[in-house]
Amino acid sequence: MIVVTGATGNVGRPLVQALIEAGESVTAVSRKATGAPAGARVHQADLVEPESLKPALDGAEALFVLTSADFMAGGDMGGVLAVAEAAGVRRVVLLSSHGVGTGRHPSHLEDAVKRSSLEWTMLRPGNFASNAFQWADTVRSQRLVAAPFGDIAIPAVDPTDIAEVAAAALREPGHGGKVYTLTGPAAISPRQQAAAIGTAIGEPVRFAELTREEARDGMLAYMPEPIVEATLGALGTPTPAEQAVSPDVERVLGRPPRAFADWAARNSAAFK
Repeated sequence: MIVVTGATGNVGRPLVQALIEAGESVTAVSRKATGAPAGARVHQADLVEPESLKPALDGAEALFVLTSADFMAGGDMGGVLAVAEAAGVRRVVLLSSHGVGTGRHPSHLEDAVKRSSLEWTMLRPGNFASNAFQWADTVRSQRLVAAPFGDIAIPAVDPTDIAEVAAAALREPGHGGKVYTLTGPAAISPRQQAAAIGTAIGEPVRFAELTREEARDGMLAYMPEPIVEATLGALGTPTPAEQAVSPDVERVLGRPPRAFADWAARNSAAFK
């Protein structure tokens, strides 16, 4: 049995679906007991309280760990892993961040996983294509995308690609001790993303460039300040590593990563 935390989000939901379609027994863990794909056992828990995870891990062999902003601010990864080890879990896949590899984000979550007795795999995705959902309201109401750094391009990874790599790491041998950097197939700027959304919905979408401070003020409403600053740094002054396309999605899945335009087409209803 495989346990997936964060099971109702942009990565967790397609991961649960992929595992079910592969014939796996899955327990979908989230802070709310609704929204998991059909066919999964559902368990309500919060990683901030590791003991709440115990019932979900009964009989589990593998665990996917997706942490929330609340957990990043004060969670205990060592406590989560201790509960998993005590339950007999053998393999853990951590959804980390490309920023750990580039030094923009702290490595304490990965460090805790590496100190555990579990076989581990780290996934380090960069800019999520699904971050474009933040523009959905203004695209629907004004056909407008407002964002900073309009012409600075970095790859945007499709969350479904992240989920499929995670499914492979959870199910298949050969991924232990591996760190996978996950990106899309090409760098794309916010202005180009706006154009792709316009193509997906069949109407032009205007682009308006925000200042760094305007973007920062908006992001602080839902992200801790250190993550906001690191994110704006990666978006505004990316390093060559942050602009590079990684081969790891294709290496694991045997196919190229999906383009942002594909993601926009699949999710066009959110912008209409």
